[in-house]
Amino acid sequence: MTKCSKPARAFFARSALAVARELIGMHLVHDDGCRVRRGRIVETEAYLGPRDRAAHSSRGRTARTEVMFGPPGYAYVYFIYGFWNCLNVVTAKEGVPHAVLLRALEPLAGLADKTWGPGLLCRAMHIDRRLNGVDLLGGELWIEKPRHAARVSIGRSARIGVDYAGEWALRPWRFYDRASCYVSTHRRRTTECRTASAS
Repeated sequence: MTKCSKPARAFFARSALAVARELIGMHLVHDDGCRVRRGRIVETEAYLGPRDRAAHSSRGRTARTEVMFGPPGYAYVYFIYGFWNCLNVVTAKEGVPHAVLLRALEPLAGLADKTWGPGLLCRAMHIDRRLNGVDLLGGELWIEKPRHAARVSIGRSARIGVDYAGEWALRPWRFYDRASCYVSTHRRRTTECRTASAS
């Protein structure tokens, strides 16, 4: 397996736009004590609260969003539609509520379920609200960078599912690996990913 290392805290202490782009190709790892699950990040979205109307923090500092206002490099996990958990990486300096939503993973180890789309990603990785506020540089849920990662062609688009945010919904703050069949909107994903998994 390719050797990996965790980034420094300073990696996360930047604008969500910079972090969202550079997370593409990095690995998300969850060790729940029984099993280690690992996936390569292939799709992200940046949220630049509190001005960004698509960000949860645009509604102010609440019990739900408190972790977003804290130090960078922590997990913000929220629950939506009474069914899905979603994982965000807290970025920028403390007090500035920026975050990056992880939207899709390419499975690397310990993953058998679908990993495209933020809710499916969390279900496959066994991530739920119990991990809200966890340090992503710790030993339970973390992000790491392959030391010899291949060069990635990164695409950009408007974010998905935030039409309610008006002009903010048009910002091209979604980033993805152009070559990955695991990106959530990939039209040929099913056939290509099955072929890749079988080879």
